[in-house]
Amino acid sequence: MAVHGVSIAVAEPGGSELQQFREDVGDPMARAVPPHITLMPPTEIPPQQLGPFTQHLRTVAANHGPFTVHLRGTGSFRPVSRVVFVQVAQGIPMCERLEQAVRRGPVSRDLEFPYHPHVTVAHDIEKAGLDRAFDGLADFDTRFEVDGFHLYDHGSDGVWRPAVEFRLSGERLRPSS
Repeated sequence: MAVHGVSIAVAEPGGSELQQFREDVGDPMARAVPPHITLMPPTEIPPQQLGPFTQHLRTVAANHGPFTVHLRGTGSFRPVSRVVFVQVAQGIPMCERLEQAVRRGPVSRDLEFPYHPHVTVAHDIEKAGLDRAFDGLADFDTRFEVDGFHLYDHGSDGVWRPAVEFRLSGERLRPSS
């Protein structure tokens, strides 16, 4: 059974900057996992469900429109989990809508924690590296347009590879009032 995930890639120049920073703080997954906002975490999908799931993602993309994401500052899940992340300061409701729509499809995935859109910049590394990531990106600030998302293949080597891109073609998403 193959492992797949769904996520929003962080656009340039922020994506490369975050990936390099993750490498600089000693995270061994820096080059294997591109900077992203998860919509569905790595999930085992039986081959017979991949086609229907891909079609479901096409429908999700057609029913949702582009939106702006603003990434600013850092946060952490410590002490529960050794993760430092860049915070989503704008675009949270739209990420939540997409995440809910993705998980309403033919592939079911329970979440270990409530959904919290973010961009991981350090994961399961030593405390000093986590502290450097938290402090070093405290002033990080970038905005980008989200106009699509990807279905990723998660190789046995741990590398995330984009398999299919889905362009958001519905009405532009706006936060609820």
